[in-house]
Amino acid sequence: MKIFILLISLLSLQTCISGSAPLDNREPVWTPSSSLQENHKKAYFASGCFWCVEAVFESVKGVKEVYSGYAGGFTKNPNYNQIGSGKTGHAESVEVIYDPAVVNFGTLVQVFFGSHDPTTPNRQGPDRGTQYRSIAFYTSDQEREIILNYIELLQEKKIFSGEIVTEVKPLEKFFYAEEYHQDYEKNNPNNPYVQQVSIPRLKRFQQLYPELLKDNLH
Repeated sequence: MKIFILLISLLSLQTCISGSAPLDNREPVWTPSSSLQENHKKAYFASGCFWCVEAVFESVKGVKEVYSGYAGGFTKNPNYNQIGSGKTGHAESVEVIYDPAVVNFGTLVQVFFGSHDPTTPNRQGPDRGTQYRSIAFYTSDQEREIILNYIELLQEKKIFSGEIVTEVKPLEKFFYAEEYHQDYEKNNPNNPYVQQVSIPRLKRFQQLYPELLKDNLH
């Protein structure tokens, strides 16, 4: 089984907040312009900086769109400044819009665990804090069962050397992040964090899972 633990160079001092827009206290008002098609579904995950996670899922065939946002906490209408404090309860998360005729939820769970280290509590690579914790969200009992069964399989096969600390919790509300975070890696290829963390993380995933990639990425 091709699962890997994401390794980030200790020399990299860049974090997910590098190169962002000035911090403010305004509530995010951005929402997607396109509506969900009838045959598409949504899935939600948190596994570190959403710039990285968004790019990983967008490379998977059957995934139509990915949006960055905040989920898993208790603060209403959080913004990036509040998230960065680690006091909102939310984690940087993504909403994955996918075509279940091409890719199923189980495969998305495999992508999730195969593209980050689920054994590091409140940390992913150089990013530290509860806002970077690992969470697999579910919107149905079936999704919850798929997630738990996959975690059990990973633990039985000892895929990871440490204990999996990923939270498995129901999605209560997903708040879309500010517009400048959407497609951040694609729109900011020269950002130091993108260069040193996001792109290497994406390439490692793509090298290990070529069969899951969209045709134009082979």
